[in-house]
Amino acid sequence: MSQRKIIHVDMDAFFASVEQRDRPQWRGRPLVVGGQPDSRGVVAAASYEARRFGIHSAMPSARAQRLCPEAIFVRPRFEVYREVSAQIRTLFEAYAELVEPLSLDEAYLDASDCSQHNGSATLIARELKSRIREVTGLTASAGVSYNKFLAKIASDMDKPDGLTVITPEQGAEFVAGLPIGRFYGVGKVTEARMQSLGIHTGLDLRQWSLDKLRQYFGKQAGYYYDIARGVDHRPVEADRLRKSIGAETTFQRDLRDREEMLAALRHLAHEVAGGLHGRGLCARTLTIKVKYADFQQVTRSASFAQRLHGTDDILPWLATLLSRSEAGLRAVRLLGVSLSGLEPAQAERETAQMALF
Repeated sequence: MSQRKIIHVDMDAFFASVEQRDRPQWRGRPLVVGGQPDSRGVVAAASYEARRFGIHSAMPSARAQRLCPEAIFVRPRFEVYREVSAQIRTLFEAYAELVEPLSLDEAYLDASDCSQHNGSATLIARELKSRIREVTGLTASAGVSYNKFLAKIASDMDKPDGLTVITPEQGAEFVAGLPIGRFYGVGKVTEARMQSLGIHTGLDLRQWSLDKLRQYFGKQAGYYYDIARGVDHRPVEADRLRKSIGAETTFQRDLRDREEMLAALRHLAHEVAGGLHGRGLCARTLTIKVKYADFQQVTRSASFAQRLHGTDDILPWLATLLSRSEAGLRAVRLLGVSLSGLEPAQAERETAQMALF
């Protein structure tokens, strides 16, 4: 079996970069996309200039302003971000038949069978980055490797405007020296648990047997066992109809204000809707996840006869679902939004037309 060639492309500070592109007077200045500092909103995205002050997504906008009083705060324009995302998706599909979008601003490409540049995934990634800049005026970072796990990590190694390649010969050694917190799929809670068990790097993780990992990490054990060895067999799945699309965020400080929680949920809803739109899907069920400060977790869901197609369908229900939890009465450390009961939007429209006639 020939070695796979996987490219992960991740746009650099996507929302903020679009705003700086469209308003040249904001270039080179700290820019925050999200709620206004006096509105209990949260940060949806921060330019690299703003990130130097410690500002990051999901942070309360009021705190971001305290960190950087001269920051410019602008409201998100998701319709523009979706248009740019569609342009980028078209470019992806010119290079690879298998494209798996993860969100508006990142995707996997399987370049194993690409004919351009004599099949060199590195040269394809370089040209793709150049085409993205030419068509959209924006920069992207790319990671190239022989599996999805390493390609995604590689794309984050040299941001912004980076290109990092991890060859099959380098994979195991690269993972061995990687801090466990940099592993895709290892969140803050799992990272803390692993560190408490003496697992600080990929090499530490590699010392654990599969059975021992199962004792502590259950069904994720197989994934951790493989990636510690630079192994990831997951395919790039372009035509897969996913069971659900979701996004979540863990807050650096526990939230107690319901308006802040709703602002965070709205940001997550826009992100999830972007994934829905990018895959040409609609959904039947909306779910929010709430993890309280004591780590107890609950979900609240609603299903609809009329399919959910985007943010306009999702946003009105967030407050209702949140009110069915104890959020506000209890501090919250994590919020999530997901859509399930997915089906192709075109099929749903055709069903509606048949019913009409």
